[in-house]
Amino acid sequence: MKKRGTTDNLHNRFNLRRYELPAPDEFDIPADEMISPVTELLIDNSKSIISTNDSEDIPFTYSVNPYRGCEHGCIYCYARPSHEYLGFSLGLDFETKITFKPEADKLLEKELTRKNYKPDIINFSGNTDCYQPAERYLKLTRKCLQVAARFNNPFVIITKSSLVRRDIDIISDSASGHLAAVGITLSTLDPALASILEPRAASPSARLRTIELLSSAGVPVSIITSPVIPGLTDHEIPAILKAGKEAGAKNASYAVLRLPYGVKELFVNWLIKNLPAKAEKVINRIRELRDGKLNDSETFTRMRGRGELADTINNFFKLNAKKLGLDSSAPELRTDLFIRGGQIKLDF
Repeated sequence: MKKRGTTDNLHNRFNLRRYELPAPDEFDIPADEMISPVTELLIDNSKSIISTNDSEDIPFTYSVNPYRGCEHGCIYCYARPSHEYLGFSLGLDFETKITFKPEADKLLEKELTRKNYKPDIINFSGNTDCYQPAERYLKLTRKCLQVAARFNNPFVIITKSSLVRRDIDIISDSASGHLAAVGITLSTLDPALASILEPRAASPSARLRTIELLSSAGVPVSIITSPVIPGLTDHEIPAILKAGKEAGAKNASYAVLRLPYGVKELFVNWLIKNLPAKAEKVINRIRELRDGKLNDSETFTRMRGRGELADTINNFFKLNAKKLGLDSSAPELRTDLFIRGGQIKLDF
């Protein structure tokens, strides 16, 4: 069975009470076995599905998240703190208590039908990955894509899951009308590092194969080098971009590591446990990017960092992207084809 990204269940910053598990050696049980790895799926009865965003450094206004929490278990995930709003921990709870919106497609259809809805690109995975392992049988994302396609509403999918291949039929059909694009995130090409950094996500080779299949089906694909972890993965930028280009990616972007709230503690604990020889170097490099801190929440600099090291990474990325022809802008998707009320589906 694949391991989790963390065995830590940090205290929820919104809760006054806290509980602590006994130390693993108290029972002579390995830390990884102290907490059950079973995933719980919990129903989310939200009455709406489209979230809006007005941050200047995020290139989309609408996002749809059929799931909250993420079983992929990426230790660095900036979305982990959002689980605290549900009363859970951003640690192990984030990976094992996954909420899902069973009426996601119906909620999306309802919102697209509203008279005051302004057609715009919908980003799938604005928070957590829309292709959770549970998506294999719940098919909430697929149903939402079908709704978006029926209304000719443009959409962008950001994922690191190979499961997106299942929906190539919908995505490629929409892409043919300039209504769909996909971004595949890839932080490392090292399978050993990926297995502990992103324990339940698709392997690097599987993600490259996904780019290849999507691109072959006429879908514009971006390779997103995210997160760039200074002192650990930043040297891989040229190789990642080259591999993405060879697989069929049309453009590239990146974001540096972000460690909001308790993610700082999780990530540092993970470094010390898994990469003790590199921990000090990585932590120092992060501080160099963040003006002496481990995180920066300011618009724009949170994605790029600041200072000499941030400039070096930025120039290094741009240079390599330009060499490979990956420095073009993301494809422009059309909003003028939106069909208010949606297309009528005929069954014969």
